[in-house]
Amino acid sequence: MLMDFDYVVFIGRFEPFHNGHLAVARHALRLLRGNADGTNMQPAKPGKLILLIGSADAPRTPRNPWTAAERRVMVQATLEDAAEQLIVRPLRDHLYNEAQWIAAVQRTVAEAIRADGGAADARIGLIGQRKDASSYYLEEFPQWRLIDVGHTETLSATDLRRHLFETGPGDYGSLMLVRANVPEPTFAMLDAFRKHDPAFAGLVEEYRFLRDYRAAWDAAPYAPTFVTTDAVVVHSGHVLLIRRRSAPGKGLWALPGGFIRPDEALLDGCLRELREETRLKLPAPVLRGSLKGGHVFDHPERSLRGRTITHAFHFEFPQGELPGVRGSDDADKARWFPVAEALEMGPRLFEDHLHILEYFIGRG
Repeated sequence: MLMDFDYVVFIGRFEPFHNGHLAVARHALRLLRGNADGTNMQPAKPGKLILLIGSADAPRTPRNPWTAAERRVMVQATLEDAAEQLIVRPLRDHLYNEAQWIAAVQRTVAEAIRADGGAADARIGLIGQRKDASSYYLEEFPQWRLIDVGHTETLSATDLRRHLFETGPGDYGSLMLVRANVPEPTFAMLDAFRKHDPAFAGLVEEYRFLRDYRAAWDAAPYAPTFVTTDAVVVHSGHVLLIRRRSAPGKGLWALPGGFIRPDEALLDGCLRELREETRLKLPAPVLRGSLKGGHVFDHPERSLRGRTITHAFHFEFPQGELPGVRGSDDADKARWFPVAEALEMGPRLFEDHLHILEYFIGRG
């Protein structure tokens, strides 16, 4: 069926870019103006596929192993023959503000069209597959014509990551499964990443830790829900962060915090973890007196350990010399960061801690 779109938008994480993604992209290209019959009848100005790479500011984890730049290379190498009709842009997450995410999509698409010299009344389509609850976003852009595509028989990105991380020495079966389900340029990147990038070993270590962590709760009568606290301590335009000593998130910066004990109130647990991890030289009464607010952060996928709800508390000290801190307990380092710098540290921050910071102290 002829659609003749000026632009088609394709949103995904592409972790990694697999054969199912490729099938959707090829279908989108066929629906573009000038390509509907498989030929380029208007070579001067063909339609364009705008591909938005989600979770662009996320740190490396077993769920998001590749940076937005690496995923961009996967896409561009695979669709090299359609390079003139491909626009690739990063798209960051907004876990706790869906309106901001929708606005970011709208803004990114508008900027891409404007940079391409497209018309203000360009005909835009949104392509995707209504596969499960994660496809809800397809209904959030009524101004664009929805192109609902069918299922492509391929392993999911989740299964592909699992096979990649569980591939051991001499285990070519899992590797061949990966190769059979991704385009060749993607596989070449994955294989090189597996063999030569130091980050891969850390991801495998974290994958195994998380697998064993979740397995330890398999015998529980109900899926567990964990409760944690986090401290957002702002002092003289700086925010206090710690660097995690071990998995999960080894080496990432994070808000001081941890699991609540059965015998303590939430604020008491927050202050205890803050003192244990940073040795912050401020008395507890002073900290309590500087409390500005708190909020619950409960996105179901905020932690790869399982369902984890955190209660974050915001402490504010407008001015004065920064108190001394040092890493201790679960933190190998503690440091005051300028607020503006901390808000740009997305790929270096643990779990959803960037979003927690943004909730309390905004961006930039």
